Amino acid sequence: MTNSKTQSLREEFNRWAEAGRGDGMEQDHVPITLPVLEKMHLAAHDNVLDVGCGSGWLSRRISKLVPEGRVVGVDISDEMIRVARRASPDHDNILFVTGEVREIPWEPNFFTHAISVESSYYWPDTGAGIRELHRVLRPGGVAWILINYYRDNPYCHQWGALLAVPTHLLSAEEWGQLFRGAGFANVSHERVADPSPSPEAYAGQWFRDAAELRAFKAEGALLIRAEK
Repeated sequence: MTNSKTQSLREEFNRWAEAGRGDGMEQDHVPITLPVLEKMHLAAHDNVLDVGCGSGWLSRRISKLVPEGRVVGVDISDEMIRVARRASPDHDNILFVTGEVREIPWEPNFFTHAISVESSYYWPDTGAGIRELHRVLRPGGVAWILINYYRDNPYCHQWGALLAVPTHLLSAEEWGQLFRGAGFANVSHERVADPSPSPEAYAGQWFRDAAELRAFKAEGALLIRAEK
């Protein structure tokens, strides 16, 4: 069932896709995502779920690491899914599907890993989404949530007012409580610093100046890891 929040989210990210913003996600997020891929220690036969896959840049990277497995990219935006499919003709082990995290269109106990990069704070019902991750992971499977927008980093709090859709600004401990409440075990969190160079001057809308951008990167992204 599609409610108003879900529909607004789909429409906003459809606009992002039509404006070509999906293509910029890889450049923005690779510096914090590559360390997470190393921590995942993916095996050739692993099955990996990419939640909020956008244009599919992360799914394509993962597909090369699991040549005997399956990668499923899910996104609420049907336009993003179309972009991802067009960009992935030579990746036979990827399937891109339109869907919501609260109702992941997949069977239970299938994935060895689930990853979400810069997506989870948009989920209308974060608890329901995390319970769905638990459902589709196999016993021993691991969820990895990576976000730049979280309460413990004071240099990102202004983003909420700049975004066209509602967001959840949660602390690391609040995220941990949600995962434990959904039945996950061995829930932990850490920071992943962004080592990419910053400009001498900053003229964008997300930060007041270059100094704030550098401080934001030094604080790092939040990585939540949880086992089923």
